[in-house]
Amino acid sequence: CRVKDPSAGWKFYWYKRDPHPSYNFYRDELLPGSSSGTEQDSYIAHGQTQTTRYSCRAGRGDPEYHSVYSDPEFVWSSASLTVSPDRAQHFTSDSVSLSCEGNSTKWRVMRFSTVGRPWSVCSNWWGTMTGSKCNINTDRTSDTVYWCEFGSGEFSNAVNITVQDGDLILLSPARPVTEGHSVSLSCKLRNQTFDSIVFFYHNEKVIQNDSRWELNISAVSKSDEGFYKCQHSGRESAQSWMSVQGESTFKQMLFFLVIPAVSRPDSSSFPVLLIVGLVCGVVLVIPLLVLFCNRASKGETFFLCYYMFFNYSNTHTYSDLM
Repeated sequence: CRVKDPSAGWKFYWYKRDPHPSYNFYRDELLPGSSSGTEQDSYIAHGQTQTTRYSCRAGRGDPEYHSVYSDPEFVWSSASLTVSPDRAQHFTSDSVSLSCEGNSTKWRVMRFSTVGRPWSVCSNWWGTMTGSKCNINTDRTSDTVYWCEFGSGEFSNAVNITVQDGDLILLSPARPVTEGHSVSLSCKLRNQTFDSIVFFYHNEKVIQNDSRWELNISAVSKSDEGFYKCQHSGRESAQSWMSVQGESTFKQMLFFLVIPAVSRPDSSSFPVLLIVGLVCGVVLVIPLLVLFCNRASKGETFFLCYYMFFNYSNTHTYSDLM
């Protein structure tokens, strides 16, 4: 946890952010050993069993004055869902299988979909278990989130898979890519070869337009995270989200809190600062809510599914192990 002014006297508090079981918001729960703050600016979380959001904040002075919370960061558990072939988009009639890797021999593949029953286990109407794999049905178009649940209580990363009946798809990684690593995204036609310019988009902005059907990123950074799609001869692929994770994601939770040096405000200025802070908060939050609802209305289920996945993970018990 880092502060903008790294002077002496700061103590650090570490939090896990979980959806509240009764309300549609996140609550902050102090991590073990940090109720009184720590002098160390790093914290190692042990025994993580599912994908979790972490954050931190700093405090100093007597009486102690606290900073704002840092932006939350997702940290993935060691359990994982593997997609074969490893990509987020597939044509109808493609063979696609899912398998789970973790510390338990008992597991099941789950999915969330806006079609049919929202929450369901790998079954005959959308998938078939063959040995240790779940072969999903790709006969019709879909935009679905899949994940693994283990008998040990672990939850894997969630993967968004899109099945298209058109002639063009984007080949992008189904799982998060690691900062500093190279990655290739490519455009694929169902039965043809490319004979003209191919356009690649990142968050609706053209980043490559030439005869190459591949987009290569030599060293991925957080700025590369976002939505990607491609176009060719008037045809356009669906867009997929590429997530970028830090290199130390599984080992150590290191968060960055950027705040100015602060001291406790005097009593006369405190109400003014409070009112200004509340007004600024409302001004900032409303555009984000509008953007979220707009994306959800356009069928971009990624954000909605992710929230519902975490809410479901924390309010449902594991049963019916396969």
